[in-house]
Amino acid sequence: MTDPSPPPRAVDSTKVWTTLITNTAYLPGLLTLAASLRYVGSKYPLVALYTDSFPAAGHAALDARGIPKQHVAYLLPATTKTFDPSDSRFYDCWSKLTPFSLTQYDRVVQLDSDMMVLRNMDELMDLPLDAPSLNGTGSRVFAATHACVCNPLHKPHYPPDWIPANCAFTTQHSNPDTAQTTGAPPGTGLAMPNGGLQVVNPSHSTYTAILTALADPALTTAMDFSDQSLLSTVFPSRWVALPYTYNALRPMRWKGVHDAIWRDDEVKNVHFLLNPKPWDEGEEVRRSGQRGEREEINAWWWGVTERRREEERGVGVDDGF
Repeated sequence: MTDPSPPPRAVDSTKVWTTLITNTAYLPGLLTLAASLRYVGSKYPLVALYTDSFPAAGHAALDARGIPKQHVAYLLPATTKTFDPSDSRFYDCWSKLTPFSLTQYDRVVQLDSDMMVLRNMDELMDLPLDAPSLNGTGSRVFAATHACVCNPLHKPHYPPDWIPANCAFTTQHSNPDTAQTTGAPPGTGLAMPNGGLQVVNPSHSTYTAILTALADPALTTAMDFSDQSLLSTVFPSRWVALPYTYNALRPMRWKGVHDAIWRDDEVKNVHFLLNPKPWDEGEEVRRSGQRGEREEINAWWWGVTERRREEERGVGVDDGF
């Protein structure tokens, strides 16, 4: 049986950044992500992957800024997996697995819409990974950074083994210089990748393995963190662990979490994990700069966003996003 013919590409390039968008709540983040890729001089386009739920106002915003877009299916497991109301984002996160299906591209680097690129990281487009012909059976199926499993907000519904002692980043505290360029081995700690950044060689066979797992209630009912739980289950330790700098999770910078390895000037891509997002800050807080120590890097996002919005107003785009 031959693989189905892939649909047309949304852009000419065979290597792309992608980001999932299902509603307008994350649209300010997506627009700033797109601008940040331009500002660091990336030579590769960003394609917005939208689902049926993405509204007309969102499409108009993307079109006004010339951001390419492509429809993808909204993925869910065959049996409903219920998440805590504070983690409702995980319902959408299954769909972050769709880049594995985009075989019209040779390389896809999936980015969360609440990320912002600070330094050029085009080298990810050439990172050695398994060829699609290996059908997801090799040792380098995809690349990602580790998930931080410290649970710094002490969410009571998180698994009891989500503690600093089981976090891959904790193992790097004694050698922070190495942590800037090398990830802990993929089997370290709880051995779970963070789904915010995924470097993928799309493959029909690999995607079929993902869909097979989604159809198995015995697997998905135990997947507390949707896409990243699935990836660590289906491809255990068979992925490339990148250094934190490619997916620098905002809580890692907090005192007592992983500030032992965090270096502001080494971060290539910051991930504004957890709520509130920078764009949800009150105007009074934003204007006064009266942020708590934990949220001071939100000012980074606003600096890029204000530059973006000024440029957009200069060409007549002023839609509030």
